Amino acid sequence: MAFQTPVAVQNLVSTTSELWPTMSTVLKSPWQGLSRRTGSSSNADQRRAVASTVASRDAQVQNHTSSSLPDFLESMPVSALRPGPAARLSHPAPTVNGILSTVPRVGLPFCNPLARGSPFHRSPARQYSTVTRTVFSNLRPIVRVGNVGLALEQHRSFFGGPSHNTLARLEQAANNNPSSASAQYAFYSALLRANMPQIVVDRHRTGQFASNAVVETAVQKAMGKLGQSDGAGGQNIQNGNGNMTPQQMQAIGQAVGAHVGGGQLGKTRGGSGVKSDPLYVVIEESMWSTIFKWARWLLSFGLSAYVALIVITLFVETSGVLKKVGGGTTAEVRPEQQSTRFSDVHGCDEAKEELQDVVDFLKNPDRYNKLGGRLPKGVLLIGPPGTGKTLLARAVAGEAGVPFFYMSGSEFDEVYVGVGAKRVRELFTAARSKAPAIVFIDELDAIGGKRKSRDANYHRQTLNQLLNDLDGFDQSTGVIFIAATNHPEILDKALLRPGRFDRHINVELPDVRGRMAILKHHTQKIRLGPEVDITKIARGTPGFSGAELENLANTAAIRASKQQSKFVTVEDLEWAKDKIMMGAERKSRAVPLKDKLQTAYHEGGHTLIGIYTKGYKEVHKATILPRGHAAGITFFLPHEEHHRSKAQYLVDLQVGMGGRMAEEIVYGADNVSDGASGDIQQSTSLAYAMITSYGFSDLLGNVDFRSNYEQVSPETKRLIDNEVRRLIDEAKTSARQILISKRKELDLLAQALVQYETLDKDEILKVIKGEKLPDRLMAMPDAPIKIPEIPPPHVIAPPAPGSNNDPPGPTGVLA
Repeated sequence: MAFQTPVAVQNLVSTTSELWPTMSTVLKSPWQGLSRRTGSSSNADQRRAVASTVASRDAQVQNHTSSSLPDFLESMPVSALRPGPAARLSHPAPTVNGILSTVPRVGLPFCNPLARGSPFHRSPARQYSTVTRTVFSNLRPIVRVGNVGLALEQHRSFFGGPSHNTLARLEQAANNNPSSASAQYAFYSALLRANMPQIVVDRHRTGQFASNAVVETAVQKAMGKLGQSDGAGGQNIQNGNGNMTPQQMQAIGQAVGAHVGGGQLGKTRGGSGVKSDPLYVVIEESMWSTIFKWARWLLSFGLSAYVALIVITLFVETSGVLKKVGGGTTAEVRPEQQSTRFSDVHGCDEAKEELQDVVDFLKNPDRYNKLGGRLPKGVLLIGPPGTGKTLLARAVAGEAGVPFFYMSGSEFDEVYVGVGAKRVRELFTAARSKAPAIVFIDELDAIGGKRKSRDANYHRQTLNQLLNDLDGFDQSTGVIFIAATNHPEILDKALLRPGRFDRHINVELPDVRGRMAILKHHTQKIRLGPEVDITKIARGTPGFSGAELENLANTAAIRASKQQSKFVTVEDLEWAKDKIMMGAERKSRAVPLKDKLQTAYHEGGHTLIGIYTKGYKEVHKATILPRGHAAGITFFLPHEEHHRSKAQYLVDLQVGMGGRMAEEIVYGADNVSDGASGDIQQSTSLAYAMITSYGFSDLLGNVDFRSNYEQVSPETKRLIDNEVRRLIDEAKTSARQILISKRKELDLLAQALVQYETLDKDEILKVIKGEKLPDRLMAMPDAPIKIPEIPPPHVIAPPAPGSNNDPPGPTGVLA
């Protein structure tokens, strides 16, 4: 076969060793371009220096003449270099099959430079190594002892020389004895005989193994074979080759630049290319290379910024961060269709009559436009909280059958400037699109207060926008603006002028008839007991608003449900009323009997003054149960009247001081409690109003001192104080006389309050007559209560004449 024909082994080995590296370099160049990383400047300079040294060394080897021989070969005869007959006979003609058969199976992959240098091939760990781990693996392949043969890069003859086992044994001995120079020399000699001088040089340069003169001689021989000898050998090579020409050095620089810089321009700067004087190559970037680098950076930066922008946008849209920072999204103002009618509104008949004109205009706008008349653009509802202002606006929209836009004044303004004005514009735009319609703004004073220089900018912008939209709104569009407020006195005057909110409707607290109508409306769905009298409940709730009456009915129904009653009784309604008026009962508070009795006398004094004073309010209830901040309380039903006389105010003062006088009569002036502090405050305030506002003073006359009290002269203020004290003293004297004359009734009422804790009007009248209450459960056993005895007054001895301890006389009394 063709594989059995003799071939020139030297030519085959030389051709293979030169062809495989070339193919390996060609195939690995794309991978090197992709996997190359930009290192530091020091690493780049180091690689350039190494590459330049290698290039200069290769140039020196190529320029070396074939006639120059190393020193150790010059003394040998030529016949010694020729192979003898024994060698030709002992070794048959080498063939490819024979050469490959001598290589172990595990060594075949290492014979292929492509597999040995592939970036994806991971070489297994070798058994012995003559090159340290710090040497660059891409400079030359690592020699593996177990694969000596074709895997070795050295050009040696396959005929003769040490065997593989001998080299492995000598290498193991040299590695096991790194401090033995003889072991190193034996291994180096074997390597030289096997024509492997490169391994000798690499091993010696590591500096990890012992050396002496003999070892240095072997190393010099190896370097002589490689053409890298120092000293004379190096000088001979340099002398033989001479210095490289500038063209050669420039070619080496360009080659290094193309390999290291990816096609950059490389220039040599100094050096001759020998070991002692390496060739330095400087890589200079071209203009196109710089442009390409910046374009690549801009492209990568733009792509990264685009991806980051997409991620941030998705995060902002999903989390709503900008919505929170911008003050939240303005909810779309949507109209509401109202089902409320005027029949659902009670206790404000006058307001309903005035708003009926608005309903007629919304239903028949042409009737008013024919005669040239116009209705007010804005209607302002004024009244205390809970009187039904919002309910009236909804009833107007329900009667007219038009959309109803509702917004509270607090919904306009925020800390962000421009948000309130924007919402006002959106509200007016939505109203125009749904005309005819009703726009209701609750709590107008939140945005329509009087403008001041200290006001925030956003507050002024909101009010200005509201005024502008009201002026620019056409009345013929059929949109009516209704607003409600509890404090009309703080509204800006520009908002109340004609053409804006020019019609004002007062929604007052309901009277007794209005309260009856409201209670009947809210108790339609409540199962009331047959004994419940709505009229009596209405008379006992003066000053209640519609919202409070609704709360009363609901609270009574909840209490009846807790007690599992079939009906809501009078007791449930009274309990709910007392809770709203006086607060919840403090049943857990332990009150001693002494304090209960003193509180009973105090409340009994108020009650008897009201009963035995002609023309005073009707007594409703008296209790000594703690409610809120009061230890006890007495209720009177006020008359439905709009004006009161001086005599009625004087009776109020007497009733207010009745509790204090009752304690003084029973316990003495020195043992009066502090429970009358609230009565004293109310009586003093009422007396000041009578003197300074109502003109009920013969001494000061009908003069208003309350409006400008700071500007009143000190002498006049002293007169006012004296008049106030006179009214209170007269009320105390009158109350004391009444209670002294009714002392028996006072004792009976106090004893009944201690036993039953709470008494209504009928029970109070029975008790003061001496009658029993058989139907009532006693809170305490029916036992006689000891009436406290009045302690004797403390006698003060008069001071000795001439001493400075005279008792003080009365102050503030007119002479």
